[in-house]
Amino acid sequence: MTEYEYKCDAETDYDYGCSPNQRSIEEHINKGIINIDKPSGPTSHEIDIWVKDIMHVTKTGHGGTLDPKVTGVLPVALNTATKALQLLLLSPKEYVCLMRLHKPVNEDRIIEILDEFTGKIYQIPPIKSAVKRELRVRKIYEIKLLEIRDNQDVLFRIKCEAGTYIRKYCHDIGEALGCGAHMAELRRTMAGSFKEDETLTTLQDVTDAYIFYKEDSNEDILRQLIQPMEYTTKYVKKIYVKDSAVDAICHGANLASSGIVKIDKQIHKNNIIAVMTLKDELLAIGKCLYSIDDIINSDTKIVVDIQKVFILPNTYPMMWK
Repeated sequence: MTEYEYKCDAETDYDYGCSPNQRSIEEHINKGIINIDKPSGPTSHEIDIWVKDIMHVTKTGHGGTLDPKVTGVLPVALNTATKALQLLLLSPKEYVCLMRLHKPVNEDRIIEILDEFTGKIYQIPPIKSAVKRELRVRKIYEIKLLEIRDNQDVLFRIKCEAGTYIRKYCHDIGEALGCGAHMAELRRTMAGSFKEDETLTTLQDVTDAYIFYKEDSNEDILRQLIQPMEYTTKYVKKIYVKDSAVDAICHGANLASSGIVKIDKQIHKNNIIAVMTLKDELLAIGKCLYSIDDIINSDTKIVVDIQKVFILPNTYPMMWK
């Protein structure tokens, strides 16, 4: 559970802004994310386009690209919510993987290697990747061995830092075992707060829900399928601000320490953080410029360099000059 340090007491005025679960259906769509169960075959970009066409929105984007043959959790953001996808890059991912060893290996040895490939690992991204091919560190939070068949087919669940290449992970395990290995099948079961067993839906379900909304004026099903963009902040450190600070940030100001109500105790200098209103609205994403002690003990410093803003100017009253 996240612990917060309170800098001051403050209340919010419910005449301005809106809690995420009370938005109109139009605003819910505009600031929403759909947790699509990606089938094998299409690219992640093709899923984006299909959702854009189904929902009749101007912009879509996905959180964490999946290869065409990979299935599972693919959060697709709509309109304004696409700017929040950056936060999923700070959130853990989980997969179920079937790894094929090229030669039989003793089960105890397989378990031993999986243990060795937990914690911090070093990876060079594969040749076919969208990032620069240089050595980097990634963290494997947990490996759970599910099944081994014929000492060659290894089924496991892996929870890892975003940006971990599971195909390369399997290849490197094969190298360590001296037998070679490849990723036979992969399904993503979690991307941050978007999970397989909670909010997952299909393209057909989205299509049906949108038709009910448009033709029968029934928004209930569609509302349930779309999650507010604030869902992306679950694993992100947060700062909550006074109502009086909101409009200044909406007009381009950075966050001063005087505007803070409470702050995540784990925040450090250079952390990317979510700036929240007291109604739990995602106001902005920014870079923290100081540690928590420096922030708590100051009333004048600019403490967050704001990078993206999600609330329109004049949504809250202007309380700055």
